[in-house]
Amino acid sequence: MSAHMIEQFQLLQRDLQSKKLKDFRRRLPLGDLFTDRWQNARDCGFGEGTSCYDSAVILGDVRVGKHTWIGPNVVLDGIEAPLVLGDYCAISAGAQIYTHDTVRWCVTLGKSRKREGASTTLGNGVYVGPNSVVARGVTIGDCAVIGALSFVNKNIPAGKKAWGCPAKVVGDVER
Repeated sequence: MSAHMIEQFQLLQRDLQSKKLKDFRRRLPLGDLFTDRWQNARDCGFGEGTSCYDSAVILGDVRVGKHTWIGPNVVLDGIEAPLVLGDYCAISAGAQIYTHDTVRWCVTLGKSRKREGASTTLGNGVYVGPNSVVARGVTIGDCAVIGALSFVNKNIPAGKKAWGCPAKVVGDVER
């Protein structure tokens, strides 16, 4: 790539960044300046009105309902089994949701090549706080709230608030 092309690209990036700052008071990574979050979601086959930042990593069989927000730097990993997110969910920045792990492979020093997997499901209206991790095989019921920095390794019933490491139910969601 020539120096002139790089310079033109940098000018375009600065122009897009300036417009985003002016219009929305946001500074975004390069990919999110060039893509449309709603088109990203449509390209993945997600439900109507869902948006997905370009910086999100989506692997395997991931199914997402309508009007769900997938934030920046999210990992949705449906490699071993389906990962299903309902309608009107919010998956906050840096959250990671898995359907498998490689623990057995690690602790057997590679002797076991088996990845352990199980479907992971989030109901409708689930909020997952920033930098939380949802482990394989977990089901989170409708209208549940997962607090920031939580590790969810057990099912969370509908309408409950849970947080911590590991996440524990701490009360009911006020609606």
